[in-house]
Amino acid sequence: MHFKLMTLPAHSLLILAASLSAIASVLHIVILFGGPAWYDRFGAGARIVELSKAGHWYPTAITAVIASVLAVWAAYALSAAGVLPRLPLLRTVLCAVTAIYLLRGLVIVPMLLFARERVNAFLLWSSLVCLFYGAVHGVGLIQVWPMLSTG
Repeated sequence: MHFKLMTLPAHSLLILAASLSAIASVLHIVILFGGPAWYDRFGAGARIVELSKAGHWYPTAITAVIASVLAVWAAYALSAAGVLPRLPLLRTVLCAVTAIYLLRGLVIVPMLLFARERVNAFLLWSSLVCLFYGAVHGVGLIQVWPMLSTG
């Protein structure tokens, strides 16, 4: 079976992009309920784990904000795919989302070059995931760009 990415309907990649952001959002919500062990398992860092163990509000607040932002990003991708009504600043927001995912993914490059000792498995894998998310968003956005410039 030969698979050509560009032969998919224009909205297919944005639906995938929305699904990826939604999965990341749900994962952050699950981590909230998993507590310190889950923060640790998913690479939140020692400070966040310790704050969570101490019952501090900060890990919960920041994780909830991240989950909310990811859910909004999923809604914007669905809007661009035509699944949801057109949201305000659709092209601008999707460009920003794509850039954020790509920049977050690319943070690994200077770290590998200049601070290799700070690179751990979580940072490497999360960077690769963010690069993939950014690529899916970017290609999906390119595919629907002409349709987004009207209306």
